[in-house]
Amino acid sequence: MQSNGVLRSRGLAVAITPAELERLLWGLVAVSLIGDVLTTFVGLHLGLTESNPVAHSAITGYGVIGMLALKAGALAVGLACRPLLPPTYRAVVPAGLAIPWMLAVGINVYMILTVV
Repeated sequence: MQSNGVLRSRGLAVAITPAELERLLWGLVAVSLIGDVLTTFVGLHLGLTESNPVAHSAITGYGVIGMLALKAGALAVGLACRPLLPPTYRAVVPAGLAIPWMLAVGINVYMILTVV
């Protein structure tokens, strides 16, 4: 629910502004990006393969630099689109980046644990 620009959760004593939520989500983007890159390369070192064909091509051709370039491209698209949204909805940009990267980290960790 929203009232006066502050998000309130029913049943919890939490009051967070859209700007604070966005800032927290950008932090999650950073953590998930680092986690995805690290777990991907640990998995590759253990003999796993990258299942995303675009990422596989970038990693095969350019290694870590290729993977970081893909991540930088995704961040650039998100940052370019962010000003198009009203301030209340801008948190959707970091959420849209962090959620798939966190899922990738979870999948990577699962796959690593299957071969260790």
